[in-house]
Amino acid sequence: MAELNSALQVGDFTIKNRLVLAPLTRARSGAERIPNDLMVEYYQQRANAGLIITEATVISPKAAGYANTPGLWSQEQAQAWNKIVKAVHAQGSKIVVQLWHVGRISHPDLLDGDIPVAPSAIQPAGEVSLLRPKRPFVTPRALSHEEIQEIVAQYKNAAEQAKAAGFDGVELHAANGYLIDQFLQSKTNIRDDEYGGSIENRARLLLQVVDTFIEVWGAGRVGVHLAPRADSHDMGDDNPLATFGYVVEQLDQRNIAFIFTREYAAEDSLQPKLRPKFKGAWIANEKLTPDSAKKILEENQSDAVSFGLAYIANPDLLERLEHDLPLNQVNFQTLYADGAEGYTDYSVFEKLEA
Repeated sequence: MAELNSALQVGDFTIKNRLVLAPLTRARSGAERIPNDLMVEYYQQRANAGLIITEATVISPKAAGYANTPGLWSQEQAQAWNKIVKAVHAQGSKIVVQLWHVGRISHPDLLDGDIPVAPSAIQPAGEVSLLRPKRPFVTPRALSHEEIQEIVAQYKNAAEQAKAAGFDGVELHAANGYLIDQFLQSKTNIRDDEYGGSIENRARLLLQVVDTFIEVWGAGRVGVHLAPRADSHDMGDDNPLATFGYVVEQLDQRNIAFIFTREYAAEDSLQPKLRPKFKGAWIANEKLTPDSAKKILEENQSDAVSFGLAYIANPDLLERLEHDLPLNQVNFQTLYADGAEGYTDYSVFEKLEA
């Protein structure tokens, strides 16, 4: 039985407790996609978590699908991230950066007029998030073999910049219908080359990027974010258990540090069938409550638990969970707003009692 406030070995590093800050897009970095002092304060406030996974961070200007999300492809960005890393480390927590390419989940207005790219030219249903006036997704352009290799190189550069920034590791965003997930799942990948068709081919890009991260960091400082339920951004797969089972087995063979799954405990969850395939740390996420998180740890269903919305509104979440204190509620109107409101101004419990 594991308790929330107990240490955990995650690959090559140890985290002080089993509470993880989920990667949360907050859109506060500005048009230049450079982390700022407000972001330093935000992460510092939440460094009671044993492990912080940063908000999704784009690997190049053409990897973006949302305004004002941070990037990590330049020395200037790495230096700015280093301020955040130092603030988190000062409180004894670990921090890894989640590296991201959105693929087709973008719009020419966010890419200087360029068409978004994808494994195949299949238009996603729905509208582009946060763009006003609202507009539908466009049909993406299928990537060439050469362009895929260029994207792998961009991931490598971002991993190298992450090392220069002082992070404790990197996490590949391979979930939620973004580029790596688009290659992985059969609904969005109808290629007939070595990146399409069989499960092995569709998983090729994911594993190539992981191998590149391992080359830069070593396996014990690499994590992967998966969403086996395939319910974001018009995704789908002919056989999710076979597809994600293969991926988990391959990641296990590579001895990576952790897998983070956005897969809450529902009847159709694949997590009970996937977790036994992986000997590294397993981090559970989504729709967790204080009671369910503690139960998951007690019953060894996961090695650590991760919160998103609750951590946005409760910078002192660890103390609240430990002492069964009431939780602040999220102000959804300020999730992606400018400035401190709804970002760094949520009260901690002591201040509420004062």
